[in-house]
Amino acid sequence: MEELKQEIVLTGDRPTGRLHIGHYVGSIKQRLRLQDEYAVNYLMIADLQALTDNAYDVGKVRESVIEVLYDYLSCGIDPEKTAIFIQSLIPELTEFTILYMNFVTLARLLRNPTVKNEMQLREFDNAVPIGFLNYPVSQAADITAFNATLVPVGDDQLPMLEQTNEIVRHINFHFNTDVLKECKPILSKITRLPGTDGNAKMSKSLNNCIYLSDDAETVSKKIRGMYTDPNHLRVEDPGKVEGNPVFTYLDAFDPDKTELEEWKAHYRRGGLGDVKVKRRLEKVLQAELEPIRERRAQFEGKPDRAIEMLIESSKKVRKVAQENLLKLKTVLGINYEVDIPPIYTERL
Repeated sequence: MEELKQEIVLTGDRPTGRLHIGHYVGSIKQRLRLQDEYAVNYLMIADLQALTDNAYDVGKVRESVIEVLYDYLSCGIDPEKTAIFIQSLIPELTEFTILYMNFVTLARLLRNPTVKNEMQLREFDNAVPIGFLNYPVSQAADITAFNATLVPVGDDQLPMLEQTNEIVRHINFHFNTDVLKECKPILSKITRLPGTDGNAKMSKSLNNCIYLSDDAETVSKKIRGMYTDPNHLRVEDPGKVEGNPVFTYLDAFDPDKTELEEWKAHYRRGGLGDVKVKRRLEKVLQAELEPIRERRAQFEGKPDRAIEMLIESSKKVRKVAQENLLKLKTVLGINYEVDIPPIYTERL
């Protein structure tokens, strides 16, 4: 048996709804591989970060926590290999965040490209919630609280990891310590899946997702209605593969790459209809999703057991964060349990 690598991996999702096949190919399949390669894996359901733009819809976040857990387990995330936990059950993460806020300026947060893009997307302007603006600092807390050195992300999250490492370097240098560890990204090699409507982003709000929890008939209906090449009006017309969501999905899921390339060539020169291509996608995707549906059915019938597992796992994980927080507070000079100033000692 091959020895597991010793670096610490941390990743997570904001619980704002069920996970879709974009999450599956972009992150979950990678996590399945990582849990078999690395000895320590953390997977966080980031409910506090979900509240940064859903504070008035807490019910959605609460319901999504269990839905995301079901998606993890049904895809094959193994709680024996990957510690799944809820962010809000680890209060030390909040204290890490507050401590780090003293070392990050408002100007630096506003320069973060990911934050800027997300603010524009949500049209916050000057009404941005502080919690949302502070997202990079909160993420730095999540990563360093567990000494994570590897963080699977998309390329849009690279500025967030760079800001984490800035905080780490600043504190380590200023306090002459190595208590905090820098992290490196693990980038997904899979192109982000577009929406079924041709939109560049698969989004719950746009209703253009195929969810991991969709039943077979729903998946079939969504595939039949997928956007293709708008200029491919007749079967004999040449069609465009690039930017065609059906072929993008086939690239991600179809195991027979050689035959798929032949289909692409046929579609480009004409004579291959959209209906036939969609049928191929349906066959491939249903085969991928059926085992996930079967596993999900086992967990969905036992919600109490699933939640209990999640709470117990969070308790174990919290001990790690507690230990690392004490180390950081000792370095910063505010761990009064082990470093009581003489003026207080004299009064005892």
